[in-house]
Amino acid sequence: MSSLSPALVAHLPTGMLAGGQWTAASGGRTFEVVDPATGEVLFDVADASPEDGRRALGSAADAAAEWRAVAPRERSELLRAVYERIVARSGAFASLITAECGKPLAEARAEVTYGADFLRWYAEQAVRADGLVRTAPAGANRQLVHRRPVGPALLVTPWNFPIAMATRKIGPALAAGCPVVIKPAHQTPLTTMLVAEVIRSEAAERGLPAGIVNVVPTASSSDLVAPLLGDDRLRKLSFTGSTAVGRTLLKQAADQVLRTSMELGGNAPFIVFADADLDAAVEGATVAKLRNAGQSCVAANRFLVHDSVAREFAQRLADRFAGLRVGRGDVDGVDVGPLIDEKAVAKVAELVDDATGRGAQVLTGGDRPDGPGTFFSPTVLSGVDTDARVVREEIFGPVAPVVAFGDDDEAIALANDTEYGLAAYAYTASLARALRVGSEVDAGMIGINRGMVSDASAPFGGLKQSGLGREGGEAGLEEFLETVYVAL
Repeated sequence: MSSLSPALVAHLPTGMLAGGQWTAASGGRTFEVVDPATGEVLFDVADASPEDGRRALGSAADAAAEWRAVAPRERSELLRAVYERIVARSGAFASLITAECGKPLAEARAEVTYGADFLRWYAEQAVRADGLVRTAPAGANRQLVHRRPVGPALLVTPWNFPIAMATRKIGPALAAGCPVVIKPAHQTPLTTMLVAEVIRSEAAERGLPAGIVNVVPTASSSDLVAPLLGDDRLRKLSFTGSTAVGRTLLKQAADQVLRTSMELGGNAPFIVFADADLDAAVEGATVAKLRNAGQSCVAANRFLVHDSVAREFAQRLADRFAGLRVGRGDVDGVDVGPLIDEKAVAKVAELVDDATGRGAQVLTGGDRPDGPGTFFSPTVLSGVDTDARVVREEIFGPVAPVVAFGDDDEAIALANDTEYGLAAYAYTASLARALRVGSEVDAGMIGINRGMVSDASAPFGGLKQSGLGREGGEAGLEEFLETVYVAL
């Protein structure tokens, strides 16, 4: 079965988790998890029903008061212990990510390190939910302001980073004292379930409440999530996914006036100014575009390049992409893995066809390699029309459209010409330009002369229709805390 070790296969949970117990879904329903590099079925996983979801939420609600009363230091020590256990099993986690997600093992190992770091960071933040006591301005009384957990939280995670997207939500929720119900993406539930098992096991050994982490895998997300959002036991929704789905969930969350945090779609500009170091820009562009085969919300989507260097940059980038090896993530030397499924391949192909139909030139790639699996060749397009779909829509694939600009004003205008505002990148030798990009480009995260911005200690989130709230950093803990004022 793929390259997974027999020991991992034997001990990997495939059920749903509620109240500290892994069980089958009601009626024994299951769905298949498929290796996108081969089409091979990896496991049959429990397909939780709406009733199963309510049972899991009930477990979280039952644990809420006890978990809230657990000392912050104990929560901290739990998260630190889970961090250490995941790091100790990093090889197993990486192989599982590669099997269900497809990304090369080197990227999977990096994701394990990144994902585990959220648990370490929030282990440190668990004891730092500060409040204050002060005399009221009129002097008649004192004001006590303290923080307390929001309550049971529903965490809905995407498929593209199955450990990091889970820990980025679980870490601050548990640190704040909120029990959780996790609904992982049906394409990649296995890694998240293994994380939950580590937490369940560690919590049980420490005598902590059994219902602090619950998992409801399902192939029918909307059927399960909607009833939970209408349940008055739920107090918080954290979602990562598309803007379209986010809008729907916000509407559904409104009836219970739930606290929400949303990390939604992106259309990140990658700006290369005339004074940029082109060698560094090409390497940064490769990282920003091809991490997880371009299947990242913060992937560079539009390459805006000064017209004096646009032709040279596009050709250098094409040469770099052409030298990369595409294939199964568990094969040595592979640089770019598959897309997640056939639907993803079809969308990327449509975007490329639309661009070429509008006059764009394919400098490399532009097609699907022969053989099994859902692959698409790393692609560079030049002379791309700004109205092309590949410029207007989130690509989520290994395609780099290059658009030329004339001056700094045009570059910033093009960068902001989108409904999204998640991430942006810029390469320049000028500090003044860098500062202008940082203040005028509409994005929640901006990388200057670097192709990666993600860090557990930094706030992750976007502007405009890229979402609400922040994950990571000190801000991530705030999303799971209420502020209470007491007049004394």
